Amino acid sequence: MFKGVTESPLSLWSASAPAAPATSPLVMSIDVDVAIVGGGFTGLSTALHLAEQGSKVAVLEAQGLGHGGSGRNVGLANAGLWLEPDQMDALMGKAAADRLYRFLADAPNVVYGLIERHQIQCEAVRNGTLHLGHSAKGVQELERRHRQLVARGAPVELKDRAETQRLTGSPLYQGALFDPRAGTIQPLAYARGLATAAIGAGAQLFTQSPVTDIQRQGEHWLLKAPQGQVKASKVVIATNAYTEQLFPELKQSFVPIYYFQYASKPLTEQQLSRILPERQGCWDTRTVMCSFRMDQAGRLVLGSMGNLLQGDKLRHWSDRMTSKLFPWLGPVEWDYRWVGQIAYSNDHLPHFHQLADGIYTCLGYSGRGIGPGTTLGKAMAGYLLGDKEAMPVSPTSVDSISWRDLRHAFYETGARVYHARQCLI
Repeated sequence: MFKGVTESPLSLWSASAPAAPATSPLVMSIDVDVAIVGGGFTGLSTALHLAEQGSKVAVLEAQGLGHGGSGRNVGLANAGLWLEPDQMDALMGKAAADRLYRFLADAPNVVYGLIERHQIQCEAVRNGTLHLGHSAKGVQELERRHRQLVARGAPVELKDRAETQRLTGSPLYQGALFDPRAGTIQPLAYARGLATAAIGAGAQLFTQSPVTDIQRQGEHWLLKAPQGQVKASKVVIATNAYTEQLFPELKQSFVPIYYFQYASKPLTEQQLSRILPERQGCWDTRTVMCSFRMDQAGRLVLGSMGNLLQGDKLRHWSDRMTSKLFPWLGPVEWDYRWVGQIAYSNDHLPHFHQLADGIYTCLGYSGRGIGPGTTLGKAMAGYLLGDKEAMPVSPTSVDSISWRDLRHAFYETGARVYHARQCLI
């Protein structure tokens, strides 16, 4: 039921996050060691870790801090990637894949360590996450992932149907893969907390300051914004799925995928005792996956791939999906709905590129932005400070994805057709 639903390009997270640190547009000319374009997880983590080592850093954000995917995602702080470890081996080779796997397996420790060290108020809960099997085939996928992860030392556990139903409150799923390393956060609050920590370490953060041009000027780079400019020895492009035309070839290196979410009004104590009683965050094995979790106020946050904020015929997806997930629940009132973008790389691996002498980027997290964004930002800082072993992947050239726009349209149309069918069944 949608009476009073907040239609906004922002989200529940923007309504419930603590205030962002005070920032302003760039209205002067400044000189720094490193200029960072983008105020999300990657850019803010890079800025924080550089500033802590004494570097002079400026972040230029076109909108507000965490405006893009960092402030619109589900808030699952997971270990690893969407890819199965054996798939990583096949794509990268065993040694390179093991290095990246170990690096990202530690991502929740890095995220929750920063939250604790900087006292970031972001509804942090570390009770694990559940990958849910929606069918017999889905359970087989979870069993395969379990074998591969256990072989690499991960403390993951398979849950049977009865335990999965107890942990979720849903009769829909046949099993689950539980990862105790992971958890949930309020993602925009986390981004703002990273920003506050970066400012405290000495970084300069400028919002409403889109970079309109980058030019080489002797040994430095000159970044121009509408009212000011930055001269920097090195530049980090940290815009991921929200990359625009500053580097056209970079925008062509990933497929943007929409992900939408709905947030309910706070549920009753009785309802809360049955839905995710241990407060794990969840996603399932459907090709067009569904995710759900609770926030600190007791709201159910439900989402899936696609952009269902457009089109009246699909507005009742959340009601239909909730009735399937929790047939005992009854009508749910929804407070918020929003959409964000994911950058899917061609191989679903994160990519590290050197775009020019002194200009670097990481992107293509393919739906795993919190852990990789934070840890790769930290690694980027180390790399720029001279530790060439800090990055878990080697720099590669930028490759354009063939038929990128057509693939985006194909995925979006497929998701909308799938969801429309769900609304009719």
